[in-house]
Amino acid sequence: MPFLSGRCLCGKVKFTYDGPVGEASYCHCEDCRRCTGSAFNVSVQVDKACLVFSDRSALGVFEYTADSGREMQRMYCKSCGSPIMTIHPHIPSSAWIKAGIIDQIDMVHPVHESWTSVKVPWASIKVPSSSEGNR
Repeated sequence: MPFLSGRCLCGKVKFTYDGPVGEASYCHCEDCRRCTGSAFNVSVQVDKACLVFSDRSALGVFEYTADSGREMQRMYCKSCGSPIMTIHPHIPSSAWIKAGIIDQIDMVHPVHESWTSVKVPWASIKVPSSSEGNR
């Protein structure tokens, strides 16, 4: 099984992951743009049971209802503000780690995009086998 590790900008939030690595994807929704401060979000689906944080007390949680109407939790470093992961309570076994904090960058291969109907016109990406649409 793949091994992943990563950290936030200041290093207070560190994680290790020893489990199956799910799909990486681009999300263009307004929520993802605003939480990342970028044109889109890139995240990797992982099994929460295989995810270990060195100091969970350094994680902040922002809970809200997304554009999709579903409850979401966005985790971030309380010290530097780096986005860490997203949790969808309706999918309790998974978490979506932000690709930019993963140490093994060569393991991230986004395979699809979501919310393409609202993506910004000034940024484009190429996805090998894109399955476009809204979630």
